[in-house]
Parts: sequence; structure tokens; C-alpha cells
Amino acid sequence: MNRYIIESAHAVEKCDQVIHDLFAAGYLHHFEWGCKDNDHTGWAVVEAESLEDARQIVPWYLRDHARIVRLVKFDLATDEHSKQAGG
Repeated sequence: MNRYIIESAHAVEKCDQVIHDLFAAGYLHHFEWGCKDNDHTGWAVVEAESLEDARQIVPWYLRDHARIVRLVKFDLATDEHSKQAGG
């Protein structure tokens, strides 16, 4: 299972809808919000099989503009970073 960070912005008038839709889907507890600081963005770190599975967490009307990045941890003791970076 991979870990992904989701960054999904929404219009101020969509706040209630986004929160309701994520609650209904069971993902509200994964998200943290900037709305109270007038940054209408939600961030979440989730586990998913693929990038597309992570994208499905975002409400359909926000998916096209969501930013989703796979997260990895590097261990210098095993030289993991240089193997993945090709060096």
C-alpha cells in the first residue's frame, strides 16, 4: 500500500458541500483545512493502492484540480534515495 498526500482546493461557497461529501464517503477525518485562514484547501495523507485510488477520495467535482503526490521515506543507511534517483 502506498501513501499519498492530497491537496484539494475549493471555492468558499463549496466549503459545506465538500465537508459533507467527505464525511459521507468516510474520509473527513483524514483531512485538515485552511478554510478558517481564508485558504480554502484541504490536505490529507492517505494510504491507497494507486494514484487513481487516492484520486477517488476527492469529490468528483474537485478531482481535475486536486494535487496528489506519492510519498516515500528514504533511508540513507540502505542508500534507498540514490537507487530511486538513479544514482
